[in-house]
Amino acid sequence: MKTILGRDHPLAVSGFAGPALILFGVFVLLPLLLAAAATFTNHRLVSPEPTRYVGLDNYTRLLALQVTTVAPLRDAAGDVQRDEEGLRYPTWRQVRQAQPGLAGYRPAWQFELGERRVVLAATDPLFYRSLINTFLFALLVLPLQCGVALGLALLVNQRMRGRIFFRTVYFAPVVTSMVVASIVWSFMLNTDRGLINELLRTLTGNPDAGPDWLGESSHALLAIAIMSAWQGAGFQMLVFLAGLQSISSELYEAATLMGANAWQRFIHVTLPGLRNTIVFVLVSTMLMAFGLFTQVDVMTSGGPLDSTTTVVYHAVRSGFRQQDIGYGSTITVVFFGIVLLVSLLQRALLAKGAK
Repeated sequence: MKTILGRDHPLAVSGFAGPALILFGVFVLLPLLLAAAATFTNHRLVSPEPTRYVGLDNYTRLLALQVTTVAPLRDAAGDVQRDEEGLRYPTWRQVRQAQPGLAGYRPAWQFELGERRVVLAATDPLFYRSLINTFLFALLVLPLQCGVALGLALLVNQRMRGRIFFRTVYFAPVVTSMVVASIVWSFMLNTDRGLINELLRTLTGNPDAGPDWLGESSHALLAIAIMSAWQGAGFQMLVFLAGLQSISSELYEAATLMGANAWQRFIHVTLPGLRNTIVFVLVSTMLMAFGLFTQVDVMTSGGPLDSTTTVVYHAVRSGFRQQDIGYGSTITVVFFGIVLLVSLLQRALLAKGAK
């Protein structure tokens, strides 16, 4: 049967690519353009006031940042005041009264530099804290999840009985609802009756062993990272497994004949063969880490003390719970630009390192 159009014909290309481009435009490009347009307005979900153009006010509110130094308090004799915790400093209200230019700003971070306190103040300090939490979560989950996934892929790639069963078991968390997994892990991480703390108490014999995983700011983000790595490692395992099976067995045979042991074969054969796969896994895992929302919403609601609040959670809370669509869209658009730059930088560094 004679074909009318070749595969390189413009009509044929349009016929195959058209549906995908339409879906991309409707569900990705159009919402992005609408969000970008909303950043220049004061649009709210429910408001008696009409939407109006506000220019760059939302961006100023989000990104405004000032650095100021605060001197310690002094007594009538001019001596520096001290207490049990060290030097005494004025409250932030007193600082703002002394510096009118800081009106509307709140401390985002502060640290001691000699006898002076350096304060980084922002009109939305929670955005900068959530940005740090997001990058910290990515740095925690990236090596953990990718390392576990590679180890599982190496394990199930061996010629052993029941490997299909183990592949299914390791992949099962991926198809589990994130909400359900978060609820189950919340019970497991419970301070008093959680499975993890009960196991620690049994192993150590100490009835008080085990931290408050989700109630302490020093442990909450780490607990969410462990849970996220457990839930997502199965997908990366399959990607690594496909990469391992694409490496020619002749390379391993040649390395063995040359006297290479298992570790040397892994370093000089497996890793170079997985270069493109590793790049894909690292980039995709980081992008998914930047989108952290469900686990935070279910397990901690951004707490304690905003230690698990992420940019996506902050944007959703501002846009829908506080009904400030214009400001929530601004957070989303700015974060989109940051993620895009980080992704391009990561790909460039990985490509440069592979040369």
